[in-house]
Amino acid sequence: MIRVLVVDDSPAVRLGIRLVLESDPALTVIGEARNGEESVALCRQLHPDIVTMDIIMPGMGGYEAICEIMSEAPCPILVLTGIESKDMVAVGFKALALGALSVLPKATLLDPDSDEGRELIRQIKLIAGIKVVRRRLTSGEDHHQAVNGLMARATPVRHAFLSRMQKEARLVVIGASTGGPPALQTILSGLPPDFPLPILVVQHISAGFSAGLANWLSSVTSLRCKLGEYGETIQPGCVYFAPDNKHITVNNKGVVVLDSSGPVGGHRPAINVLFESVARSFMAAAVGILLTGMGKDGAQGLKAMRQAGAYAIAQDEKSSVVFSMPAAAIELEAVDEILDLNVIAPWLRRLVNK
Repeated sequence: MIRVLVVDDSPAVRLGIRLVLESDPALTVIGEARNGEESVALCRQLHPDIVTMDIIMPGMGGYEAICEIMSEAPCPILVLTGIESKDMVAVGFKALALGALSVLPKATLLDPDSDEGRELIRQIKLIAGIKVVRRRLTSGEDHHQAVNGLMARATPVRHAFLSRMQKEARLVVIGASTGGPPALQTILSGLPPDFPLPILVVQHISAGFSAGLANWLSSVTSLRCKLGEYGETIQPGCVYFAPDNKHITVNNKGVVVLDSSGPVGGHRPAINVLFESVARSFMAAAVGILLTGMGKDGAQGLKAMRQAGAYAIAQDEKSSVVFSMPAAAIELEAVDEILDLNVIAPWLRRLVNK
């Protein structure tokens, strides 16, 4: 039985969430909180398996509550937020950066038989079992020293490869799922605005949030982040995200292609689809990076890239929220290098430092 704590200042919303969740025999609501302060106290007292969290509440809001829960009584947190405006969507991504695991649009009326109700149940079951760790804030100096230490311990890049890639690299592609938005923020915020390569990204995320993810990352990094558009030519220093419910690929002329063909491995967009297109079109002139996430999407595609001569990187277990996707790639021998999240941006800067 999955034990859920529901946090929202609206009694009607709390009741709607309870009715949806308890329509599934595997879920039970063990408590309700009207604000962040109550949610922190109930997490200490009840130790729920997962929390559904509103953000805008009287008194202590969701941001502060997430920070306190992840510091004192860490557990998986699913944020429910509106998607009616860019500001409301950005709320969800800030919550992810603070430690929440996933974000879903908040439905006005929840029904157990609606698509929104079924997706809420699916997400609860998906992330409730994830082991989260206590988060503590570090100073800028501590972070800088930690990154330098990780760089010193990272697997050395072969000199011949680095020399070749500095001349030939034309593209970076990244795949991510659970834990991906804050991981992408870490990487992209570590790159300069004149980063000389285009970057394509597939991030598994709930429908309605892809554009918001690109907008949020544009606001918190120095790179231009946008949804990929059919027929556009990719440009250096720009980050292109797969739109909702469309696969994204790129041809050998650097032109974006979108399609609405069926899900691959249960995903649309699928990381494998992007990676395999890059293996065909760019061969050795690309870098593939597979980040934190649940499942196996991206592993086969990363292997195809590596076999075509590209360089393949997987995020390490310690810095991953969920290690399933990188682990699947490692098991397939699809990886050249396994890196801590905080080392990936410095690695990319070194790659393009000609």
